[in-house]
Amino acid sequence: MPEAAERLADQAVEARLARLDEALAALESAPGPALEAVRLLTEVYGEALARVVDGADERLWRRLAGDELVAHLMVLHGIHPEPPEDRAARAVERLRPAVRERGGDLAWAGVEGDVARVRLDSGGSGGGCGGGCGGGSADIVAAVRAAVLAVAPELTDVEIVPGGEERGRAPAFVPLSTVRRAVPQEAR
Repeated sequence: MPEAAERLADQAVEARLARLDEALAALESAPGPALEAVRLLTEVYGEALARVVDGADERLWRRLAGDELVAHLMVLHGIHPEPPEDRAARAVERLRPAVRERGGDLAWAGVEGDVARVRLDSGGSGGGCGGGCGGGSADIVAAVRAAVLAVAPELTDVEIVPGGEERGRAPAFVPLSTVRRAVPQEAR
């Protein structure tokens, strides 16, 4: 196996991606041969990546999908081997500790159609909600939306469901002693 080339640090990749976004925005304003070349190059690289994924065993594709940059490329080219629901659920789990630090909680509530559903619990008295915001502070909601749609752009939106109000929740507990009444002797 050939020796691995030196890799870019995550910050260097992020800086290049930001510069790339700027360059592509400039290209889009003046379409022509350069923009066509970028599109064709993207298609060819996407096909090459698809062939790598097609030939990978489960262990390798999981390793590829675990790399944030490669996973984004796989999503971009529509070849990510995991369903968007699984990727989105994992993104919610990664955000959960930060929301808990703010006194709230976050839980994956599934997908309906092409909309992700995420339960946001304010922690009782508005702790994770910034006080009476009905579903989460704007920064938490924005972070959840961004994280979910970044890993699963196939989904069109993210619905924030207030904690305890999601559809399909468990029924309220009613003690058996409340339901059972002593049947009068004459009714027996």
